Amino acid sequence: MASYEPMYVDLLGKGRLKRRVVQAHDLLRQCDACAWHCPVDRTAGKLGVCKIGVRARVCSYGPHLGEEDPLRGWRGSGTIFFGGCNLKCQYCQNHDISQSPAGYEVDADALAAIMLELQDQGCHNINFVSPSHVAPQILAAVYAAAEGGLRLPLVYNSGGYDSLEMLRLLNGVIDIYMPDMKYADATLARRYSKIKDYPQVNRAAVSEMHRQVGDLQIDTQGLAVRGLLVRHLLLPDNVAGTEEILRFLHDEISPQTYLNLMDQYRPAYRAHRYPELDRPLRSAEYAAALRAAQEVGLQRLDERRALRWRGI
Repeated sequence: MASYEPMYVDLLGKGRLKRRVVQAHDLLRQCDACAWHCPVDRTAGKLGVCKIGVRARVCSYGPHLGEEDPLRGWRGSGTIFFGGCNLKCQYCQNHDISQSPAGYEVDADALAAIMLELQDQGCHNINFVSPSHVAPQILAAVYAAAEGGLRLPLVYNSGGYDSLEMLRLLNGVIDIYMPDMKYADATLARRYSKIKDYPQVNRAAVSEMHRQVGDLQIDTQGLAVRGLLVRHLLLPDNVAGTEEILRFLHDEISPQTYLNLMDQYRPAYRAHRYPELDRPLRSAEYAAALRAAQEVGLQRLDERRALRWRGI
């Protein structure tokens, strides 16, 4: 790990990271932070879909041992959970922080201090959870933290509804992109997450992420240092359109895409309003998705879960 130098260190040294901070802040004036492109000036206190203003809100942070093995390692992924979200998933298990402006406001220096604290605790990386709506604020904090000695890989752990404008400013800053791919069908995305054009936006975002960082690279200690890791939450009755997403990843991204087929769906929040979602995932549904991934030709499934379902 010590031999890997995060991408943002080079930008800092060349003076380009500061320019990115200014450009990203300008996106907030008619907000293009995420793919909603809300026509509001967040620098003037206006609020868009996410209900978060010019300062990010932090709900919690700390070493997290529940992430994928290449992220959590043995000392944990340094997760920072942000309040608010640009998705309105009706089954969200974190709805208490995602569907309201939860947490406390932080400026760039305070957020930078959190990153440096997580580094001091021995975390293997800094993991921004639900960052899309506060990406400009995160970028400003990364600049301050990098000046203060931050040298950990940065993980962008998003719902996958990201704007290309913001992602391009993150090019050379984010080491590991970890987006969700939630839906293959736009009508269902609108029904269950109140989001428009999700598959189109999501696929463009994932393509841009992969263009920037490539397939996931893991060092000799088993830790991720750079690349793309995709999460796909399986939903009952194949509501998510899993096979279509798997084929997109194989055909349009890479057969070497590191994929976590997530099996932990349980009804939460408002799922009871949707009979088709008002039950846990069945083991047979996960087994079918795992077979589909193998048949499509995806070669890097998250082993911790995949082996468990194979009975190993």
